[in-house]
Amino acid sequence: MTAYQGGEVLAEVVRSGFVEGLHRGSVVVLGADGSVVASAGDITGAIFPRSSNKPMQAVGMLRAGLRFEDSADLALGSASHYGEPVHVDRARAILAAGGLDESDLACPPDLPVLASARRDVLAAGGGPARLFMNCSGKHSAMLRTCQAAGWPTEGYREAGHPLQKTIQATVEDLIGGPVPAAGVDGCGAPVFALSLTQLAKVFLNLVHAEPGTPERLVADAMREHPLLVAGTGGDDTLLMQGIPGLLSKGGAEGVAAVAIPGVGAIAAKIDDGASRARTPVTVAALRKLNVSAGVLDDLAEQVLLGGGHPVGAVRAVW
Repeated sequence: MTAYQGGEVLAEVVRSGFVEGLHRGSVVVLGADGSVVASAGDITGAIFPRSSNKPMQAVGMLRAGLRFEDSADLALGSASHYGEPVHVDRARAILAAGGLDESDLACPPDLPVLASARRDVLAAGGGPARLFMNCSGKHSAMLRTCQAAGWPTEGYREAGHPLQKTIQATVEDLIGGPVPAAGVDGCGAPVFALSLTQLAKVFLNLVHAEPGTPERLVADAMREHPLLVAGTGGDDTLLMQGIPGLLSKGGAEGVAAVAIPGVGAIAAKIDDGASRARTPVTVAALRKLNVSAGVLDDLAEQVLLGGGHPVGAVRAVW
């Protein structure tokens, strides 16, 4: 597999009637049978999907012996949460159920992603904390996986730890071959490279997996609890709330991955990492699968503000 070579113009930035910029990227659309029905740019070069890896990492944790009584815990373990109280309280509870607390987390301290949650923390005199970090649910689940498997919790995010070796083996099983590269994600845990085509196929397999399998358990938990996967107003949350059966998990640097059982899957990468272009391109890709829903109309353009008022938009041109 070659490294990602960049893509085509997928979205434009329009302000006050003028096109002021373009976003390049790549996108692949798979049919329900996994065949490519539409694409643009490089769909075979390796990228780091960043947090779009999380459902695969969660599958690895289940294969290692992690068990949650409440599927909401598994959803948070697959999440890039916004740091709202519902997220922080659940991550804290996941830790407490294993006799752990925030000090056991190895993700870096951060403030909540959601602006209103961030303001509330600062207004209360608080500051960055590990539980607020958007990956704290995944890290909490990783710690509980170590306990379930009898592995040490110390050093759990290091590539040589049995947990991370197991997760890498799971990702390689899901993509049908070795990962071309492994890196370090923003939370400090390993992140594994794969192509957009492989990413879309994995997501399609998650929603088509047999009930009760680790793959299906992850997909079902995320779709059952979309608010936990992102947060208030989050694109992943809105898409899963608005389209029955849809699984969505975005990643940093402009990555998106979506699948609908019996319909197909898409994966996209915006070259400059702009998240504002990711969702309009995702909407355009879903429409190529003949998916229609009010939420797609709502998310088809990302509004640009000037002086607090709409003055333009980012919209797909692919």
